[in-house]
Amino acid sequence: MRTDLITPEGFDNLKKELNYLWQEYRPEITEKVAWAASLGDRSENADYKENKRLLRQIDSRIRFLNKRIETLTIVLPNKQQAGKVFFGAWVDIENEQGEQKRFKIVGPDEIYQRGVIEQRKDYISIDSPMARALLKKEVDDEALVNTPNGLTTWYINTINYDFV
Repeated sequence: MRTDLITPEGFDNLKKELNYLWQEYRPEITEKVAWAASLGDRSENADYKENKRLLRQIDSRIRFLNKRIETLTIVLPNKQQAGKVFFGAWVDIENEQGEQKRFKIVGPDEIYQRGVIEQRKDYISIDSPMARALLKKEVDDEALVNTPNGLTTWYINTINYDFV
């Protein structure tokens, strides 16, 4: 599967995280490092060591986000997709026991976003077994999902998209 796909909302969230790290968080930590360094002996200065470690992590995440944002492909929902499950769809499903789930099929970058963005519990990756089983299906279709406990049958109740 392609791991470079992202929804417009996910792309905006990555840009917000990058902006937050660069414009707000990094300057705050840099200021703390400068203050701790001004206290003298850095070899036994826990504030200095901890904030330098934090600054390295921030810089690493900034580098990652800058590179990642350049390689992502934003997938806009298309009205021609209506009625079938594709990337970016909100899907309501139900199994034979009556258990219901609702989620949006997104790229891996949207599942594990960090920083100012909280992890979404109602998102699943396009690479997940559930998403792969649902792709191209329609309402009332059944999808067989391979789980650690064996095959599970899910029925599609609704499919929606966030059309812009």
